[in-house]
Amino acid sequence: MRRTSRKKRSTLANRAIAASAALILGGGGLVAVNVYASAGEGPSGSPPPRTQNAGRQMSTIDCPEAVNGLPEVPDQARGEVDRELAAMDTQITDAYRQFADRKEQIAQDPGLAENAVLGPLRSKRTASLDRIGIAIGRVGERPAGLESLAGCSLRADDSRPGTGNGNDGDGDSGDGNGNGGQDDGQGQDQGQNQGQNQGQNEGQGQDGGQDPGGQDPGQGEDPGQGGQGGNGPEASDFVDIQSVQPNVDRPRQRRGASRGTFTTDCGRNENGKFNPDNVIVAPGVSNGAHHMHDYIGNQANDAFASDDDLADGATTCRNQGDRSTYYWPVLRLQNGQDENDVDADGGGRDQNVGEIQTPSEVTLKFVGSPVGRVTAMPRFLRIITGDAKAFTNGDANANASWSCTGFEDRQLTDKYPICPEGSQVVRTFAFQNCWDGQNTDSANHRTHVAFAQENGRCPNGFRAVPQLVQRIVYDVPPGPGFAVDSFPEQLHKPITDHGDFINVFDSGLMKKMVRCINDGRRCR
Repeated sequence: MRRTSRKKRSTLANRAIAASAALILGGGGLVAVNVYASAGEGPSGSPPPRTQNAGRQMSTIDCPEAVNGLPEVPDQARGEVDRELAAMDTQITDAYRQFADRKEQIAQDPGLAENAVLGPLRSKRTASLDRIGIAIGRVGERPAGLESLAGCSLRADDSRPGTGNGNDGDGDSGDGNGNGGQDDGQGQDQGQNQGQNQGQNEGQGQDGGQDPGGQDPGQGEDPGQGGQGGNGPEASDFVDIQSVQPNVDRPRQRRGASRGTFTTDCGRNENGKFNPDNVIVAPGVSNGAHHMHDYIGNQANDAFASDDDLADGATTCRNQGDRSTYYWPVLRLQNGQDENDVDADGGGRDQNVGEIQTPSEVTLKFVGSPVGRVTAMPRFLRIITGDAKAFTNGDANANASWSCTGFEDRQLTDKYPICPEGSQVVRTFAFQNCWDGQNTDSANHRTHVAFAQENGRCPNGFRAVPQLVQRIVYDVPPGPGFAVDSFPEQLHKPITDHGDFINVFDSGLMKKMVRCINDGRRCR
């Protein structure tokens, strides 16, 4: 697979940015937003509201996140349930393709949407939900009401569900998007920046639909026309970073804080390991992600990798005691050039096109707690941060952060940054830093971990563990000419960015990490 990269043009910032809280500009005021995270999982409780969009140009398909309507899935049924959930993702992908191919016809004849797209999709989802109910019912009580999750709708690009927090500008976070299904004790952090030097807030004073300064993309493609694949990004998805006000605060370190750091060097995916799988969310399912991932660290990671495979896998990490796997959606230039995966799953077949960019720098740093000591992560702990479906699910789970070198006191969640000449694009993720002390995964891949609460402490029943802060830098041409891979119906929105991690440190190196962090030392 061809990967492009340009000569490094500027001094890189050396700070990892926490991604635990954001301020979202909503109409007339700023609203604090919780950011509990899980790729592909929306907020717990009721599904997002179905937007009617009467008389408006439809741009995508919006379906309830089925996993949110499930009870705790018994271990014996989890494999079958995961496969059906992955099949439902494929159903949406196929339906979106049908919609995209007939968008002009549907605009003229709205009834065609029901007959050709939404009706068949609903039937397939109903059958999958029935099979999920049967699988759970074999080993436990069959959940009731799953059929209510079958229906989907068309919606416009500018009607993304919010978090239901209201728009009163008082900074209070509400529960209007089903957050009641998520226990506040699960560590939904409203301002804590997870023990890092900086917190993370959405661009204040930023117009959500701001035109990116009239800059010429210079990439041979007009993002305003829907990107190279015809499904985003658009010009309104970009903003000039210089127009964003600084919005990052330094955390207050309390007495007893674990101030050390442990950095592991696993390269930049120079060897080009890519696949469209996700062994956490869709184990055993090829193309379970429907977008391409960069992989560093463990080289055995694919949809079929077992814990034993990962334990025995080769690693790109300098310290061979770290066989962890770190992966995230690739970033592509939207310059009219095709990548080698143009006819492959996860690539062109899923409307992810353009030249994949190799990062100019990747930093993997583990940090401590602002209020106390950390304990070791269990081996094979799985953590997903962010939401690959945040465009349709709403931003309650979003944990993406975008900025530019030299401007990392200004962080964006739902916009891509346009960086000035000499500055590079930065993606940052701060993963959850509290563990339930028992499970290495959970049915929705998030309730076994949590963010610390606003006071810096883990919620009841959770313990502080080293927090992975991942910073990825790209040297791309200035202008709105790039995008992350996404599920096709997510339209390559920046808010859908996410990261995945499976801990495969050996016990000796994990103990060293914990000692370094608790002793306040900087170690590698």
